[in-house]
Amino acid sequence: MRDPYEVLGVPRGASAAAIKSAYRKLAKKHHPDANKNDPKSAARFAELNAANEIIGDEAKRKQFDRGEIDAEGKPRFQGFPGGDPRTRGGPGGFETHTFRTGGAGPGGFGGGGGFEDILNSMFGGAAARGGARPGGGTTFEFDTGGLAVDLDLNVAMTVSLEESVKGVEKRVRLPTGKELDVKIPPAVAAGQQIRLKGQGETAPGHRPGDLLITVNIAPHPFFKVEGSDLRIDLPITLYEAVLGGKVRVPTLGGPVELSIPKNTSSGRIFRLKGKGLPKPTATAGDLFATTRIMLPDGNDAELEALMQKWRDRHPYNPRSDLG
Repeated sequence: MRDPYEVLGVPRGASAAAIKSAYRKLAKKHHPDANKNDPKSAARFAELNAANEIIGDEAKRKQFDRGEIDAEGKPRFQGFPGGDPRTRGGPGGFETHTFRTGGAGPGGFGGGGGFEDILNSMFGGAAARGGARPGGGTTFEFDTGGLAVDLDLNVAMTVSLEESVKGVEKRVRLPTGKELDVKIPPAVAAGQQIRLKGQGETAPGHRPGDLLITVNIAPHPFFKVEGSDLRIDLPITLYEAVLGGKVRVPTLGGPVELSIPKNTSSGRIFRLKGKGLPKPTATAGDLFATTRIMLPDGNDAELEALMQKWRDRHPYNPRSDLG
């Protein structure tokens, strides 16, 4: 994926408000519902969501700027501290530590093999491997073959809300540099993990680890997710609020018409049953549309004159209950 700053067309020093504004403008322009004849709009829209997921989030933006994560939000592989533990030492990726006692002679431990007795008392006879060596020394090796080695890999993948509903196949790059095509099933939830057996790290003498993919859902320019329900602010005109009428409401399955009754106030909530997110074992959630009365841009002398005349003839106070 391209640099998220480049995708949103903002400089690296851009403010959070500038990033949010750029994202909303581009998301509205490239939304698949507004570009049904453009096969590339869905990919462009997903790229915008992924970029906003990184630099639209303060914490992730700092991580990206510090080079800790890449443009897809995946951790950059920094290597193992002190080298790869699987390449240091013996089988299983662990070092074999050998201790020798020098017997009772010069340079050794007197008193009847004191160091040998200490090890035997601490670890038991099974912990000391080997026996007496010529010269009175004894070799002890710690058996680490029974210790577990964590070979699982954890990566994050961001999908759009539409992709989480319909399912999608995406390529993921692992910290090892390997790339895989991963199928995300339909109706996946934010935070859900997908396990791919045997696609993790490898080490001699151990089974390959698994790949654990945590799915994140990018913020949507229109919808707000609440469990299996969706919410949307629905702009309506002043005359639609007064006179009523039918307006188009976007849904994940395509736009639908909603009847607005006469004298609808701003903030009224309409429920569109079954137009929310699908559930694996139940009916889909609902879409809640909240009306927002929008006045035309700029000054309108005719509208102002009409409102002044109406105000003088029909005064009312909607804030009377506020005291």
